[in-house]
Amino acid sequence: MQKTVLITGASGGIGSAAALAFARAGYRVAAHYHSARQRAETLLCTLSDAGCDAAVFCADIADRAAVECMFEDVQRRFGRVDVLVNNAGIAQQKLFCDVTQEEWDRMLAVNLTGAFHCCQCVLPGMIRRGAGAIVNVSSIWGLTGASCEVPYSAVKAGI
Repeated sequence: MQKTVLITGASGGIGSAAALAFARAGYRVAAHYHSARQRAETLLCTLSDAGCDAAVFCADIADRAAVECMFEDVQRRFGRVDVLVNNAGIAQQKLFCDVTQEEWDRMLAVNLTGAFHCCQCVLPGMIRRGAGAIVNVSSIWGLTGASCEVPYSAVKAGI
């Protein structure tokens, strides 16, 4: 049976490269995006032109209900998710003293809580089947920190 990968943040650079790599490896690709619809549709065309069974799915992964709906849509389309790549994320360059509470909360919600939501939604099926893989994409800034990206460094360390 052909395996399915769900890649969050697939419309970005790392996500689209991962989607193409999985497509070349014979996977069906569920490509998630939040706001970059045009880039997601361009990726879908590229994947389809390469002969990959692929579809795009829109959701704000900071929103648990939206993630649950996305997983239901992916499962309706592909049957199951064999591999989850938690790649979605936002970044901001700003001095730590200037970061607002809202900016801090959004960074945590998208980059860290979003991965939590996706893992919790995919795990029951993987556990039931006794198979599956989850890849959490972090950053070197999660290891070393960055002076103008403290919230980003904190959430990537959490991943």
